[in-house]
Amino acid sequence: MGNGVELQRKLGFFSVFVIGLSLLTPATVFTIFGIASQNTNGHVPAVYLFSVIAILFTVLSYTHMVKVFPRSGSAYTYVQQTFHPNLGFLVGWGALLDYLFLPMVYVLSVAIYMVPLYPNVPEWVWIVGTLAIITLSNIFSVKVAVSFSTLLIALQVLIAGIFIALLINFYLVNEGAATLFSLAPFYTEEFTLTNVFAGSVILAYTFVGFDAISTLAEETIEPKKNIPRAMIALVLFLGVLYTTITYFMQRAFPDVTVFATPDSAVVEIAIQVGGMFFNAVFTGIVIAATFVGGIAAQLGTSRLLYAMGRDNVFPKKIFGYLHPKSHIPIFNILATGVASLPAIFITLDTASSVISFGAFTAFTAVNLCVIYYFLVKRKRKDGKALILFGLFPSIGIAFLAVMWYNIEPLALTLGIAWNLLGVCFLIYITRGFKKTAPSLDFNPEETTKKVKKYDDSVHLG
Repeated sequence: MGNGVELQRKLGFFSVFVIGLSLLTPATVFTIFGIASQNTNGHVPAVYLFSVIAILFTVLSYTHMVKVFPRSGSAYTYVQQTFHPNLGFLVGWGALLDYLFLPMVYVLSVAIYMVPLYPNVPEWVWIVGTLAIITLSNIFSVKVAVSFSTLLIALQVLIAGIFIALLINFYLVNEGAATLFSLAPFYTEEFTLTNVFAGSVILAYTFVGFDAISTLAEETIEPKKNIPRAMIALVLFLGVLYTTITYFMQRAFPDVTVFATPDSAVVEIAIQVGGMFFNAVFTGIVIAATFVGGIAAQLGTSRLLYAMGRDNVFPKKIFGYLHPKSHIPIFNILATGVASLPAIFITLDTASSVISFGAFTAFTAVNLCVIYYFLVKRKRKDGKALILFGLFPSIGIAFLAVMWYNIEPLALTLGIAWNLLGVCFLIYITRGFKKTAPSLDFNPEETTKKVKKYDDSVHLG
């Protein structure tokens, strides 16, 4: 493996869970509320419930595959080992688009908050400075990154609790206690299926990135147990948190047209319920949250690059290298930091739109992996298997089909162009498909034992 050094298993369930929270950034729920409320006709909590249930089917597919292949690489590894190394490369290449642009989103978010506060400082200074802090946090150690993230995650959860309390107080003062709890945010006569689909496309963005924790499989203690648990706990925790927050936001402010623009709704809400001081504190914590997200995003990207470098898809001496003392892919972290520098020249909207293409590619591929691996290759035909490995992934794919249909045209164009470039690179490394793409050789006997053990656990469980 590269220089003969392996990733060290230092992360337990809580650490993996925190990294997942860092990447998904709970504070995101505040910034998209205005747009989501407009698109759902005032039913954000209802659509969040739908989105959580829908995304859980894809989460379950990831948990199945990580138990069979507990390695770095996520969807890239699963497709490579399930279908073919060439397909694995193309899925990994497509997912890489998501992973490379995700750190840019957080870097640009910091700049957007800081530029109005310090208008005399050039925007590129904030972008480069943020990248430097994120990169240094990941270079020191995974544990350092987790510790830093834990502190900032705690602040996000704290501010969310305060925000909910202020929203309740605001409603009680203006409307009274009698109507605080109502079904209106979940269902009214104006609520339609169109609202559900339009809103779910937006709200699903807040769950994009949960899969990145599967790239930490080789740094996690008991990965076949802790990573699946962390994935499910992450989505359920955020689903409850997001639904609760948006319920009280929707109850206190059912009509977002009263605000100057939907984008700025959270700022005006924060000022109305808590005053200027609370808004200042709230903004500060949101900025800190973007740093946390950037750290976690870069962490996941460097591990995907490591998996592809170890397989010698990318130069192994660089991308498959681990520092002999810290056991982290230091060159990949530096490369990811450099790759994020184009954020100086692009907008947040552009970076955000591109992420969806890579994420949906990986999600769709993993659901297909479950169906093919367990029902075709393993020939599981019992009732429980048909539900777990057939029906559930198919529901996940159906939900993703809606997402694909509603994807931004710019994201689709850039995604197709990126994948065409990947095909050209695949042709080069396979010498015109005369050989297969490089892949990690699993021990067939060991893998068979793992799969049989997992099959047995599913039968008995």
